[in-house]
Amino acid sequence: MAGEPRGTLYCGDCLDVMEHRIAPESVDLIYADPPFFTNKKYEVIWGDEGEVRSFEDRWEGGIEVYIAWMTERLRACHRVLKPTGSMYLHCDWHASHYLKVALDGIFGRDHFQNEIVWYYRGGGASKRRYARKHDVILWYAKGDEWCFDPDPVRTPYSEESLARLKYEARAFRKDANGNDRVYEGYKPDARGKLPDDVWIMQPIMPSSKERTGYPTQKPERLLERVLLAGSKTGHVVLDPFCGCGTTLVAAERLGRRWIGIDISPTATRVIKTRLGTPGSNEVETIGLPTTVAEIRALKPFEFQNWVVRDRFNGVVGPRGGDKGIDGYTFMVHDPIQVKQSDGVGRNVVDNFHAAIRRAGKKKGWIVALGFGKGAHEEAARVKREDKIEIVLLTVEELLSKPPG
Repeated sequence: MAGEPRGTLYCGDCLDVMEHRIAPESVDLIYADPPFFTNKKYEVIWGDEGEVRSFEDRWEGGIEVYIAWMTERLRACHRVLKPTGSMYLHCDWHASHYLKVALDGIFGRDHFQNEIVWYYRGGGASKRRYARKHDVILWYAKGDEWCFDPDPVRTPYSEESLARLKYEARAFRKDANGNDRVYEGYKPDARGKLPDDVWIMQPIMPSSKERTGYPTQKPERLLERVLLAGSKTGHVVLDPFCGCGTTLVAAERLGRRWIGIDISPTATRVIKTRLGTPGSNEVETIGLPTTVAEIRALKPFEFQNWVVRDRFNGVVGPRGGDKGIDGYTFMVHDPIQVKQSDGVGRNVVDNFHAAIRRAGKKKGWIVALGFGKGAHEEAARVKREDKIEIVLLTVEELLSKPPG
């Protein structure tokens, strides 16, 4: 039906969304690629060189805190799965063994189906240990019946396998007269061989068109294999940590309905753009910040993106030293400075005045939670004496009426 949502995108903590927004036993397949326990800090370029996101993958308190955090969310995943549903959990060597124990406790050890090894080639080999070149995908079924169709994901026979089959058929299958005959039991299937639990597949290359800049982005081919084998057309697929939306893109292409959850408003915007429907009613979006309190609670990079990208429809400032400029307005490229604080004073306006002059502009915008009297006085002085207009906007004003 025209206009009916193809999928639903939630901005929020997946635990809260699954407990309060998604009906029990309503999902056919879950693919989850949660933050790994890697103690790394990533810089993320969301689609262009001008937008930088700091992506934290740190867990104060150690592995116990991480597993406790994950276990809550895995229980919520189990709750929303249909009795015939399956869950595929993507993890790496840091915590896969802990997570398997947690999943055994939630799904039951007898419902474990496969430990899939995703092997990929590449640089980064160590001279102190074997190169770490695989991730693990743990597959559990909720009940005693589940969806699995291996035919769409058959793989080509290797040359060695074909040669072996040919040899076995010729060497050990003779007719009564001693002549070679074809033994049907060894005849290769024209569709390829049934898949096994080792998937050899390259990660996304730096030059790939599907790359978004998300550091842990998985290739669409990988998700297509999971969805083709583990679900059918029209099934509901859930990704509770959907990041840049690869699962949703694959589900869309394969005719599955989908639900995506991510805590980042920036991720939500990137996903809608990637799906090719920015601002479209065909992708229902729920949970984006709409109040001053919710905006105040955003992380600094999310606050900046909300101001520049979502309210001004502008461009986030250049990577590296911003020299007092956090972004630029659409079309005319007037400078924007973002301050996630109350009582912004005279000195901020004075410094921004200098940045506007360096940029050769006559107008700029400062967005903050609140301004002091000195800020308004300085903005008035700059306009009177230097003919440069500095517009002071509070978050409350920006919520009620975006510029433009």
